[in-house]
Amino acid sequence: VVYVRNVLGIIPARGGSKSIPKKSIAPIAGKPLMSYTIKVAQSSRFITRLIISTDDEELSEVARTLGVEVPFMLPAELAQDLTPDLPVFQHALNWLKSHEGYAPDAVVHLRPTAPMRLPEDIDNAVELLAEHPEADAVHSMCKPLQSPVKMATVGKDEYLKPLLANEFPELFKQYREPFNMPRQVLPPIWRHSPLVDVIRTSTIMDKNSMGGTKVFPLFCDEWRDIDIDSYRELQYAELLIGSLRSKGDMRW
Repeated sequence: VVYVRNVLGIIPARGGSKSIPKKSIAPIAGKPLMSYTIKVAQSSRFITRLIISTDDEELSEVARTLGVEVPFMLPAELAQDLTPDLPVFQHALNWLKSHEGYAPDAVVHLRPTAPMRLPEDIDNAVELLAEHPEADAVHSMCKPLQSPVKMATVGKDEYLKPLLANEFPELFKQYREPFNMPRQVLPPIWRHSPLVDVIRTSTIMDKNSMGGTKVFPLFCDEWRDIDIDSYRELQYAELLIGSLRSKGDMRW
């Protein structure tokens, strides 16, 4: 086991979300959305420092009130609609190293739009990374609502082409109509979930990647696989949290 002792949690939260204005602090079941992420991160056994990377003063103030560090403000050019995660995380790590001499062993990517994660998701992911020193990262994975084996693309001839025929040739020989494949024969396929990613700092800084080439999976419950990007998803999560609380489950 290669111990991961210094673990930094980063909450990336830009203020210019279009689907829901200031989405990260939108009210959900009586609390700002990001508060669910903050509570879980603060309950983790392994996160040794928690910061927010944001370009928005209001978001930073809410985070600070909830006990999160705001060591810097994210530059506007890194808070655009199409800005990927990598430069945001590299900016945070570069800033902390140059201004404080601080460099963590690993980083926990904490999306504030995923309110259904639990502290054990983070801790299990950190432990998996420690147990697999060859791994560049650990990503949470869930079963998809529908298997992509049954999905298709549209070819240049405008006819449907099975999406994964080349990936599973023997299966497609046996079952020539993928949309009719019985559930029992579908191969296990997993989708990336927003619940938690734990990435070695060297993967982000040296390999210029949020996952690297060796990503170990952490399998999670699909019913908690919620990433809020619309009012519909916000309402669904609110109903789910309300139902859980009514049954005495106060983890959310």
